[in-house]
Amino acid sequence: MHGADPTTVRAALDGGGPLPGTRGFAGRLDAEDGAPRLVRDVLGRYPCFTEADDHTTWSFDPRDLTDPAPVPAGHVRTQSGDEQVWTLPDPPATDDDAAAIEAVRAAVAASTAAVDAESLAVAFSGGVDSAILAARLDAPLYVAGFPDSHDVDAARSAAAAMDRDLTVVELTHEDIERAVPELVRATGRANAMDVGIALPLYLVAEQVAADGYDRLAVGQGADELFGGYAKVAKAPDDPRVDAETVRGARREVVTTLPDQLERDVLALRAAGVEPVPPLLDDRVVEAALPLPGTLLVADPKPGADRGDAERKVALRRAAEPWLPETVAGRDKKAVQYGSLVSRELDRLARQAGYKRRMDDHVTKYVRSLVE
Repeated sequence: MHGADPTTVRAALDGGGPLPGTRGFAGRLDAEDGAPRLVRDVLGRYPCFTEADDHTTWSFDPRDLTDPAPVPAGHVRTQSGDEQVWTLPDPPATDDDAAAIEAVRAAVAASTAAVDAESLAVAFSGGVDSAILAARLDAPLYVAGFPDSHDVDAARSAAAAMDRDLTVVELTHEDIERAVPELVRATGRANAMDVGIALPLYLVAEQVAADGYDRLAVGQGADELFGGYAKVAKAPDDPRVDAETVRGARREVVTTLPDQLERDVLALRAAGVEPVPPLLDDRVVEAALPLPGTLLVADPKPGADRGDAERKVALRRAAEPWLPETVAGRDKKAVQYGSLVSRELDRLARQAGYKRRMDDHVTKYVRSLVE
């Protein structure tokens, strides 16, 4: 069992609920009669796989299998198939903003306090998510990006404001060309979006591992749980979500976490580190789920686009005692854009003859590197 002790997982299976106080778990936990079974927590925070046609052959690493099939989040997999045993709670919105923000602050404080900082580094982009980890964890900070990237500039300014040292992993085209095949083999994904997101994580983790650290604290889950996406802020007017409310759109994106985390965990492990996601701790999840829409996305200024409104309101307010105001209120770009990895993948693809007029030209380029 990875991520939690078997006793805790057995208690959750016996009716203890989907959020039993862990940061996720996955692995083998045989039934009382000895029948083999695999489990994966409700948010899929750790991946687990079996052979598609043989559920008794399994691994945490899909590269160990011929035809890997992920165990779905919140499910038990046995020889006879999959059974969903946990669903994510859907509590009503709280009407006490002050108490809700304090609950988030207390949950984040408890989650980060429980992290062992030995052999730990922090992936630091300068945004509020990673800044909370930097403020709460006594561990070195790392950022990866091309020299003129937003993430490198933002991380440098935030680290200076927090009086922290920062290691910058400056990326090159050679890094991309070398790392892409390794990353695709590790994750099983070659599409441009997944590769663009995972590459900065993989490359910063490589440097972290080379410097002697084997664990990397990451801010995964904060955008999903606390309303960090423009498509959530613009609900119901954004076609990328079906929900009619900000809270409904937030729940939609939370359900995408298992697929995203599978990619990220496999990428980081392939680079030689184990991810540590304090903002995906059950305590933080429990504090985030009852937040009202106004504590996810603030009301925009008159005449302003709703997508430009302040997002992750509760998380920012909760972090105010720990962060400089300029850092707590800072927006961030998605990692593939903030690091300029997406831009440079496009540049390399075009230089290799994969022009933008071609359908999905970057994915074609990625596949050519693997082949």
